[in-house]
Amino acid sequence: MDYKMKIAGIDWSLPLCEVTEDLYIGAFILFGNAKLTEACARDLLKKAPEYDYVITAEAKGIPLAHEMARQNEDETYFVARKYPKLYMSGIFDVEVKSITTDKVQHLYLDTAEAEKMKGKKVLIVDDVISTGESLWAIEKLVNKAGGEIVGRMAVLAEGSAADRDDIIYLEKLPLFNPDGTVKC
Repeated sequence: MDYKMKIAGIDWSLPLCEVTEDLYIGAFILFGNAKLTEACARDLLKKAPEYDYVITAEAKGIPLAHEMARQNEDETYFVARKYPKLYMSGIFDVEVKSITTDKVQHLYLDTAEAEKMKGKKVLIVDDVISTGESLWAIEKLVNKAGGEIVGRMAVLAEGSAADRDDIIYLEKLPLFNPDGTVKC
């Protein structure tokens, strides 16, 4: 089963995936599609507030953050990592439990990157905002770093996230029943 929709002017089909016995979601993956990523970045930048840096969570938001930074001619963007890396000069972390992940994870930020973020306007971007858990975790990292969050953006707002007034997104993505019909 697929859900068809238009995203950033492009007709797209999202496969429906089981989360629980009575809940399915449309899987939106930017990896591997340069045209869609470019179009989504372009359309989000049109709606973006003024910012100094973009940050996203590893991994699905990386192509979007990269393309937004490229199109806006930003020299740097940040990725909250799922695991500490050897090159990190120091780290701090927060816990996160996402709807698409079956366990509690951590997001890590390098203290050297945090220093760059201190006192700067930071725009959080992701592919999909659903429960808001990943968004909350990134917000916590940005706050720890001393950055000022100026916006929260996603390509898609899933389920009740579309009702939030603190995020900017391109399209609404409904939740689904096991038979592929949209949940009310």
